[in-house]
Amino acid sequence: MKFKSPTTAKQIASDYNCELIGDEHTLVLGLNEIHNVEEGDITFVDHEKYYKSTLQSNASVILINQRMSAPEGKTLLYCEQPYEVYDNLAKQHRPTLLSAEQIASDALIGDGTFIAPSAFIGKSVTIGKNCVIHPAAVIYPYTEIGDNVIIHANTTIGADAFYYKRTVDGYKKMHNAGNVVIKNNVEIGAGCTIDAGVSSETTIGEGTKIDDQVHIGHDVKIGANCIIAGQVGIAGNTVIGNYVTLYGKVAVNKNITISDNVVVYACASVAKSLEAGKTYLGTPAEEARVAAKQFALIKKLPDMWELFKKLNH
Repeated sequence: MKFKSPTTAKQIASDYNCELIGDEHTLVLGLNEIHNVEEGDITFVDHEKYYKSTLQSNASVILINQRMSAPEGKTLLYCEQPYEVYDNLAKQHRPTLLSAEQIASDALIGDGTFIAPSAFIGKSVTIGKNCVIHPAAVIYPYTEIGDNVIIHANTTIGADAFYYKRTVDGYKKMHNAGNVVIKNNVEIGAGCTIDAGVSSETTIGEGTKIDDQVHIGHDVKIGANCIIAGQVGIAGNTVIGNYVTLYGKVAVNKNITISDNVVVYACASVAKSLEAGKTYLGTPAEEARVAAKQFALIKKLPDMWELFKKLNH
């Protein structure tokens, strides 16, 4: 998530009582988790296990709970609770927006777009031209929708990410500073749920078509012209390429990549990244030719077992 106006490491250190290590003039353009961090961003780390990967990331400024020398090109902000500072920064720069209006007065809606009377459009939403938003659809704040998009009844776009930090007192919810971006010519079926990114965008690429009752988790990036059938579930921070087909009830793990032109058959469970241009099936999903051989052998196991017992008598 990018800030409306840049700030400096020095200013953040002053606002949140952090000890600054490095260049106090480092510009901070936005914030992001380690998965999506870019140059100019601030991120956080509060566990030794992740120090190395965070210090080697693209982040320009890092909130950290251990004093150390700043690597070249990095500015560190030492504090006891980096997560708390990061979360408060997110609240400061992307506050929660609540609206009692059916269509928020600051929503920008393009020419030719139809919004059904019972649909809800939150604050700071942008909807392009010639879209159709069907009854009882809910569009949360900060969502960006392109032209010629169809969103069917009872679909929810931009709900909070299912993202919590475990503490000694239970689970603490991370403030959502991300949103959902839907490109041109997308159609989303009835009863779908697409969560906002935690600190970046959940993106649906141009021309992608999504069936009914699909769930897409936080920070997922879906490419162009994909087909996603009913009851598919995609966990957070996964990247899906262009022209990918996911048949019904496919379950997709978090933090993986499904490359371009992949086909995954119904009811498969995708546990790891998939190579481009291949077809997959099964649980866990394997390349179709491999999985088919495995299934054929499994069917023969009872006969093979009986033969084995005879040979050993």
